[in-house]
Amino acid sequence: MSGHYPGLDMTTLSALSEPNRMNIVELLRDGPLTVGEIADRLGIRQPQASKHLKVLSDSGIVEVKAEANRRFYKLRPEPFHSLDSWVNSFRRIMEERYDNLENYLRELQKSEQLQHPKPNHEEDFK
Repeated sequence: MSGHYPGLDMTTLSALSEPNRMNIVELLRDGPLTVGEIADRLGIRQPQASKHLKVLSDSGIVEVKAEANRRFYKLRPEPFHSLDSWVNSFRRIMEERYDNLENYLRELQKSEQLQHPKPNHEEDFK
């Protein structure tokens, strides 16, 4: 199934679908890192880390800032705002469904109580 999802960039999801890239995003959550630091922390070779960072950069998930002879990679917030909005649309739907279910169960419980009232055992002791 293919479609258009307003506000959601499919290249973002595609870039995040690879486990090493997700791990890089998790590392960058704590702040900017160099490619060498990322490679060391993930236990991968630097060319592999660079390849993954290029995909993340091309998709707009990370940005690069050069300082002297080092390049620092950091997360860009915009793609995550879009993902959050998309996920929240499902959260709202599920909350509505749970609210409707809760209301239905309450009504069902009231109906059961009206049809089958509990016996009053206090009268047995009179």
